[in-house]
Amino acid sequence: MSKRDYYEALGVPKNASEEEIKKAYRKLAMKHHPDRNQGDLAKGAEDKFKEIKEAYEMLSDAQKRAAYDQHGFAGVDPNMRGGPGADGFAGGGFAEAFGDIFGDMFGQSRGGRGGGRQVFRGADLSYAMEVTLEEAARGKEAQIRIPTWEACDTCHGSGAKPGTQAKTCGTCAGQGTVQMRQGFFSVQQTCPTCRGAGKVIPDPCTACSGQGKVKKQKTLEVKIPAGIDDGMRIRSVGNGEPGSNGGPSGDLYIEIRTKKHDIFERDGGDLHCSVPVSFITAALGGEIEVPTLSGKAAIDIPEGTQAGKQFRLRGKGIKGVRDSSPGDLYCHITVETPVKLTEHQRKLMRELEESFKKGGGKHSPTGDSWTDKLKKFFA
Repeated sequence: MSKRDYYEALGVPKNASEEEIKKAYRKLAMKHHPDRNQGDLAKGAEDKFKEIKEAYEMLSDAQKRAAYDQHGFAGVDPNMRGGPGADGFAGGGFAEAFGDIFGDMFGQSRGGRGGGRQVFRGADLSYAMEVTLEEAARGKEAQIRIPTWEACDTCHGSGAKPGTQAKTCGTCAGQGTVQMRQGFFSVQQTCPTCRGAGKVIPDPCTACSGQGKVKKQKTLEVKIPAGIDDGMRIRSVGNGEPGSNGGPSGDLYIEIRTKKHDIFERDGGDLHCSVPVSFITAALGGEIEVPTLSGKAAIDIPEGTQAGKQFRLRGKGIKGVRDSSPGDLYCHITVETPVKLTEHQRKLMRELEESFKKGGGKHSPTGDSWTDKLKKFFA
């Protein structure tokens, strides 16, 4: 049976980018993997899996892809990667196949399809940064101190004590991996002796404990975008922990924590605040000043305003990171009850109350309805 064109097998055009090829391979590998296809579908899925695996191995290698593009199948040696092995999978078998799919997820990447030490991506770091509401709304530039790793000055990064050197691992013969057979499958695992490095250090450097690197601190400039909200994260690529055996560094995630504000509460792009007014202003009406993030604003309080009345100031909220326009400011009215009255003020209040009673329910917008509810409740 003749082979299918590698590009056709992955369903990508010949000018596809590396990312497009990788994405197509991941999707097809998940679909056709034997573990997901049992019974009558197993044989067809296995053949399909081997086909797309071989296609990806060739097209993901720049040199082999160039040779294939120029000469077709004649330009690539089908035995270079070992072809489909006795276990039914090409190259490194089951574990290698899934390195492409889950490598980023578990922080591990392969150390080369033809063997060699295992390469591991560094762990991600998290940093909590506290900002004020004003800083979150307007954005800011900040400096933070984060850990970094530099080559050990004593061993110059080798990890071995000066005058000694690392030796090839006897367990994996310097490959960094060992093969474990489990029935039909041949599983490739990281060497337990050298932990994928391919080498062991009999006499480690005392300054870095054989790590070849020492931990220090560095200052990092961070730009906080305007409109960022509590709980959002900023990713700083490559500023996490360093990888192992030459692997890429992890990333730094800066998580934003917004301090509690004395006046405002944020809800997405909207702001809320409580505005106290005297009962005289609430009864007679008037103009009051309210705060906004950009300065003062005026609100006209209509006559007879009740506690809990809400006033909306359009565009006086916060423009979120992904929003096209700012939110609104909602002012919630609270009517203040006067305290510490003088005798004269008490007398005036009682006279006012008597005049309200003589006027009947017209002075109390909710009094009659409340009285009716009480009568029904106790009836």
